[in-house]
Amino acid sequence: MKTMAFLQREVALLIGLRRPRQPRWEAEDSLDELVQLAVSAGAEPAFRVFQERALLNPRMLIGPGKAQEVRGICEEGVDLVIFDDDLTGSQQRNLESTLGRRVIDRTGLILDIFAQRARSKEGKLQVELAQLKYLLPRLTGHGAELSRLGGGIGTRGPGETQLEVDRRRIRRRIVKIEGELEKVQRHRALLRRRRHKQGLPTAALVGYTNAGKSSLLNALTHAELPVADKFFATLDPTLRKVILPDGRAVLLSDTVGFIRKLPHQLVASFKATLEEVRTADLLLHVIDISHHHWQRQEQGVIAVLEELGVAAKPLINVYNKVDKLPHPEAVTFLTRRPRSVVTSAKTGAGLAEIKTAIGETLNGLDEARARSEARGRG
Repeated sequence: MKTMAFLQREVALLIGLRRPRQPRWEAEDSLDELVQLAVSAGAEPAFRVFQERALLNPRMLIGPGKAQEVRGICEEGVDLVIFDDDLTGSQQRNLESTLGRRVIDRTGLILDIFAQRARSKEGKLQVELAQLKYLLPRLTGHGAELSRLGGGIGTRGPGETQLEVDRRRIRRRIVKIEGELEKVQRHRALLRRRRHKQGLPTAALVGYTNAGKSSLLNALTHAELPVADKFFATLDPTLRKVILPDGRAVLLSDTVGFIRKLPHQLVASFKATLEEVRTADLLLHVIDISHHHWQRQEQGVIAVLEELGVAAKPLINVYNKVDKLPHPEAVTFLTRRPRSVVTSAKTGAGLAEIKTAIGETLNGLDEARARSEARGRG
């Protein structure tokens, strides 16, 4: 039986910073998103602090006066302080010492959410790899028991420090996980070659986290994948077959959702998963049209696609959740954009148009490929 202490949510204080020349809305919007991330991780974001600084404090990121203000707020029952910006290991330690509370940054929070969501062996390995790469530069000894090697009499001695042992173990574990994930990549590559021989094109669903990709995959393929109204509900790639109006079969893949400030550890660790995006014939960019900042989320996904080197792939914009709008007809102008569809995975509106757009895009790719081969023969 679970105790009440286990069920109790940690009370969190969230801190955001605005850089010089950074639009205020951008910094505030990022802090709003941090609130949603904290909730997804199981915290209760009870307090928010926002500071504008011309120069970031190298010791604690925030200034000493603001740190004392935050310390006072922490006395009101705060368990955890979450920064919207990445912290160095020394900044994190200095903050914890000053505030008297546990301190994590945005990357640490996202990694915690991923650790909660991982279900498959591959997903767990990818999350562990990201966590270890995040931890390694932050690992440091506390106290003489972790280090006997110094620079004076009585401090020198044989053997390794405990800190060095820990680092070596982490590096060994990283190498082992990377080796296991390379096997996963090779297996996925083999499956993709088999699909290619069968003439099965693939379309990858990409988009901001919680945009409705899994719901859309269920609606298009009649699958019954679990869906949830929370960030990063899907970590492992899923492939399902969909039949187009002309009878052609296409494989749809659902992948991990994107987010602004996506930790680079995750991009590196989820290489095997994101390979489905890199090798897809086309992309379906699912956009939550009901979100009040959907245009910013759209740009955030495009930025991640550019980072992955796939922004030039054929892309269909799928404006989802139109059923949540008070006046759905107000967004019909979006259908006039090239390769764009307005839809609702919940009601089924626009699903036929998505299949038609996929078919037209694939036909265009086939024609372009045929012309290229003809020029090569000529």
